[in-house]
Amino acid sequence: MNWMDVLWLVFLAGLALLPPVIEIHKQGILLGFGVLQLGEGWVIARVPRRGPVYLVLLKIVLATLLVDHTGEISINSSYWPIYFLPVVTAAEYFGPWATLLWTSLASAAYCSYLYLDPDMRQYEITEESLGLLAIRILFIFLAAMVVNRFVVENRRQTQRYQELAETLAETNLRLEQAQAEARRSERLAALGQLSAGLAHEIRNPLGVIKGSAEMLTQKLGASNPLATELAGYISSETNRLSSLVTRFLDFARPLHADLTPQDISVVLDRAIDDVARVWKGGTVRVEKQYEPNLPPLPMDESLCEQAFVNIVQNGYDAMGDQGGVLRVAAGKSQAGGRAGVEVRIEDNGPGIPDELREQIFNPFVTTKKSGVGLGLSIVSKIIDGHHGTIRIAGGSNGIGAAFVMFFPEAGEHAAVGETAHLVIS
Repeated sequence: MNWMDVLWLVFLAGLALLPPVIEIHKQGILLGFGVLQLGEGWVIARVPRRGPVYLVLLKIVLATLLVDHTGEISINSSYWPIYFLPVVTAAEYFGPWATLLWTSLASAAYCSYLYLDPDMRQYEITEESLGLLAIRILFIFLAAMVVNRFVVENRRQTQRYQELAETLAETNLRLEQAQAEARRSERLAALGQLSAGLAHEIRNPLGVIKGSAEMLTQKLGASNPLATELAGYISSETNRLSSLVTRFLDFARPLHADLTPQDISVVLDRAIDDVARVWKGGTVRVEKQYEPNLPPLPMDESLCEQAFVNIVQNGYDAMGDQGGVLRVAAGKSQAGGRAGVEVRIEDNGPGIPDELREQIFNPFVTTKKSGVGLGLSIVSKIIDGHHGTIRIAGGSNGIGAAFVMFFPEAGEHAAVGETAHLVIS
């Protein structure tokens, strides 16, 4: 009970103690008003839609009973302002028209004594009395409208503040994402420059080592089998390092993307077929869910196919020899106020640990034992270059992992039918 409820009870007690003090009915009705006021919050919480209706009706009934028991002629009772209570309650919970309706009902209950009170039959109703009654009724309506106007304006301001708070929260979220993307881009740029420098410096010695190993193999031939075998090891490992250097260079060099309108479902199908053709593990069932009539998207066909192949291959690898289900879905979506297509590639493998989800697109971060950690960095770079987004989500029923990508429609950076040349650095 707060201090305002205490004041409410004090004022009701004051009414109960004023003449006629010994009127039990009056005190009981005022007690009913006190209980109803204290239980108002409980009623609204339990019955949010019908609760206000019950409260206003009960207060009108109690007000009518109080007026009936506090005057020889009920309509002349000095307690007639009690009708302000149900009217103000209606103004708090309802709109203007509903408030007018409830006020009319309360006024009708008060005016009903003109015809229902037996004591009124011995009196003649004068124009002055009718005028006084009309003044009282108008005051009731004025009080209802003043309170309702304040309540409606307060609701409107509250809604504005809520919308503003939601807008600010969304703006802050976008700002945080933009800052995170900017920091990641800076890190990628620095790592790209470092990788390019190291790769060029490493590639030349590797060429010398490989050439030397091949010459040893040719010179020694069958005269020294052990040396020939060791030279073969040197050559194969040099090839593996050369392949790794090539991946570093792919990560470091700018990607020149030719953006032309493409059907994303065709690119997805080709990537899925490429991976399925070379997969030698367990049985993987692919489920496709493409929304019909997807809009053409400005894409570099080969780069996007490379990105999809990488993600699909990761899904196959995650499910391993046990196999599983790979779900690929594409549908229209909205992101950041832009229209586009959302692609979701989901597997039912072991998933990605929560602590790695924020870093999985950083270079050299991988969940594979033999992985280098550049594949998803390149994927992220490609999608960033298409002005899209990529994120990690949990798989269906908490199993596996899902890569969710968004590609904006044409119009953000290239109109349909035109070719845009984009350099991703």
